[in-house]
Amino acid sequence: MPLSEHEQKLLEQLEKQLHEDDPKFANTMGSDPIRSWSTRHVIIGVLGAIAGILLLLVGVSMQAIPVGVLGFVVMGAGVYFATLRGAAFGKASKASKGKPGKGKPKSSFMSSLEERWDERRRDDS
Repeated sequence: MPLSEHEQKLLEQLEKQLHEDDPKFANTMGSDPIRSWSTRHVIIGVLGAIAGILLLLVGVSMQAIPVGVLGFVVMGAGVYFATLRGAAFGKASKASKGKPGKGKPKSSFMSSLEERWDERRRDDS
């Protein structure tokens, strides 16, 4: 069911107010093509998972435990790679360029929260 003109105007006002109040949050919540599923990742991940399943079956049929364990690890890595989003690699490269020598790298979620906190504290003073 489409929105009425009044509801569309209210929605536009809310969006505009959100962009004015917290533009970083508004951009985060908006649709971002970089964060979409990568077809290449899905295909490579599925092929890796299939290869892992085959390796696991070969290990079980030969009764070779290390081969079966390796197949399970390859299968898990394939599923993990298939579920990665496109922005994961871009953020990792940006984070490594940003602040060198800071100890262990933090997750992007925590670093974005810290950046928001620091920004708000700077705005208050």
